[in-house]
Amino acid sequence: MAKRNLTLQLDEEVITSTKVIAVQRGTSVSAMVAQYLREIAQDAERYEYAKQQALELMANAEGHGGHINWSREDLYDRGERRHA
Repeated sequence: MAKRNLTLQLDEEVITSTKVIAVQRGTSVSAMVAQYLREIAQDAERYEYAKQQALELMANAEGHGGHINWSREDLYDRGERRHA
């Protein structure tokens, strides 16, 4: 895959501390940013895939859409019938 440059503007303190971390990890700031962005993109793709799978499973599920056999009064019975 072809690579392109990306310009970022960061606070000087962030740049300095990130350079130190990159050296400690034996990599570059560019490689760290690229890996982080790759992970974000993969997470978004996995989420969308899982969401589509779940929606398909729900749409094809059996046993949903049954008849409601309770009334509003049943749900909000506060004891009026119990004390009668």
